[in-house]
Amino acid sequence: MRVLFIVNDPPYGSERCYNALRLAHALAKGKPDNQTTIFLMADAVMAARRGQKTPEGFYNIELMLKRILNGGGSVLLCGTCMDARGLLDEDLVDGTNRSTMAKLAEETAAADKVLVF
Repeated sequence: MRVLFIVNDPPYGSERCYNALRLAHALAKGKPDNQTTIFLMADAVMAARRGQKTPEGFYNIELMLKRILNGGGSVLLCGTCMDARGLLDEDLVDGTNRSTMAKLAEETAAADKVLVF
């Protein structure tokens, strides 16, 4: 099954990004044949910024994204949203990729399920 997660909220300050990645990981872990795509939009693009340092015992979104990538999932970022926030390609976690609205439309049409957080 192809599952697309569209995430809009910032990585910290709300738990939507955290919960989206928890669910994505659980789906990938439960069925390795599931194809998971995470599309980060608006303030969620900051979730893919490398070098996050969170307090001990607090979840780290960068590490959660790496688990998705290591499990064969893909992480795409809205390029327009990146530009608006001054986020450059070299600022991104390895394996995440700048993307476009056209690619989001393509992923949406191809997905069996689309979840928006």
